[in-house]
Amino acid sequence: MSVLVAFSVTPLGMGEHVGEVVAEAVRVVRESGLPNHTDAMFTVVEGDDLTEAMAVVTLAVEAVAARAPRVSTVIKLDYFPGRDNGIDSKPAAIDAYLADGR
Repeated sequence: MSVLVAFSVTPLGMGEHVGEVVAEAVRVVRESGLPNHTDAMFTVVEGDDLTEAMAVVTLAVEAVAARAPRVSTVIKLDYFPGRDNGIDSKPAAIDAYLADGR
């Protein structure tokens, strides 16, 4: 089983420059040991089940909340029983289609 969770955590009430606080959420994800990646808009974490993946998201939100008066979070889930390594296989499939000229 694979559960991909794409999420963003935004501290509110702290002004425009929040990267230092957002980095705390990313630190939690990276220290979780679960497969993950972060881009300019979202962090994606992959767990074996929904409970495992959402536990990491919860800890990331709590890490930001420890430093911000308010936190906004956006979450998108891909719950896919029977798939493994979706964090890598999904982008690889797109790259294969592009390489084939499709």
